[in-house]
Amino acid sequence: MAVRDPYEVLGVSRDADQDEIQRAYRKLARAHHPDINKDPEAEERFKDVSEAYAILSDPEQRRRYDAFGPDFRRVPEDVDPNMWARSRAGATAGRAGSYATTGGAHTGGFGEDIDLEDLFGGIFGGRWRGGDRRSAWSPSRGADQEAEIEVSVEEAYRGTRRTLTLNRPEGPRNIDVTVPAGVTDGQRIRLAGQGGSGDTAGDLYLVVRITPHPRYRVEGRDVYTDLPLAPWEAALGTTAGLQTPGGEAKVKVPPGTSSGRRLRLRGRGLPNPRGTPGDLFAEARIVVPPEPSETERRLFEELASASPFDPRRS
Repeated sequence: MAVRDPYEVLGVSRDADQDEIQRAYRKLARAHHPDINKDPEAEERFKDVSEAYAILSDPEQRRRYDAFGPDFRRVPEDVDPNMWARSRAGATAGRAGSYATTGGAHTGGFGEDIDLEDLFGGIFGGRWRGGDRRSAWSPSRGADQEAEIEVSVEEAYRGTRRTLTLNRPEGPRNIDVTVPAGVTDGQRIRLAGQGGSGDTAGDLYLVVRITPHPRYRVEGRDVYTDLPLAPWEAALGTTAGLQTPGGEAKVKVPPGTSSGRRLRLRGRGLPNPRGTPGDLFAEARIVVPPEPSETERRLFEELASASPFDPRRS
């Protein structure tokens, strides 16, 4: 399945570095996240942005996209990029060749529409050439297949293993899948030879979906969570404990922190095996005692009488 040009989707140049790509992704992910943008088309745009980032943030996927274009996932791993480029050039040249076989000659070639099977056939076999199909037939490759796999935020952070059941014509078969630490929503995991049947089996691609979490919200590799604070903690400042996908962390809360302020913990988001990890953002949320004690009520009343502060005029 062809993908949209990830450079165009993210609005970056083809020589953009990882920092540029990450900045562009964060900006677009925030703009199109379905929880924020209620436009009916926002979810599709968010998926496009996530897929584009998954390609360009992975050096190997980016290299293959640059070499083979939007159909790079259908190109076998051992294809030489130079040979691929020559085959495409030959294919677009039109009907200009003749092919000799044991059964006679066949004159013709490719038209303007280029089919991947035609291109692969010319390089690797898999299609007959000429008038005698029996003498020039080559083995065919099974189709690549795609399925989704759901993981929690914690599993995306630390990695996990799953056993999947594949339904095959010969009967169901179980396979063990390793989900690496630091996967992002929309990232694809390739299982070689587990796709459609053929003389050579196709590949199975598992698309990672991070399930909604009651505590965390994930954008790319960044994680967002609430930080509940008592009124006096927000006013005076404190060091607060915070649960993160990777375990307990400490957050320094500056004096005078208001609800909605985001405190950043660098590198405490989802890990990145190939680069900079994401960040964790803790959003302050001031919580008052639901049933203040007599002492708390008296102190609040004293503060209300003594303080000139008016939040509606500040």
